[in-house]
Amino acid sequence: RKASERKLKSQSPTDASKLVGKLRADSKQASVIAMLRAPAGATIAAMAGATGWQPHSVRGFLAGVVRKKLSLNLISEAGDAGRVYRIKNDGTPATGRAA
Repeated sequence: RKASERKLKSQSPTDASKLVGKLRADSKQASVIAMLRAPAGATIAAMAGATGWQPHSVRGFLAGVVRKKLSLNLISEAGDAGRVYRIKNDGTPATGRAA
């Protein structure tokens, strides 16, 4: 058999669904989400400094993982130190951009 057929057979949809929503507590993603859950929120620079990611990678994580995959209500506000991002805990999923 081809290698691609073996991969497809070994990764069933039920196995993938078990992994969705599980973050390691010591991962970079978990630390960014913890920063976003803080009442003060976090800037792109603070998240990049905490993870070692480039600013464009932080923005991609916010859009792709936080907003789309996890459907968290991410809001951004202009602050004294620049744009501040945080997760609003009102229980409603993100429907688009909030400014």
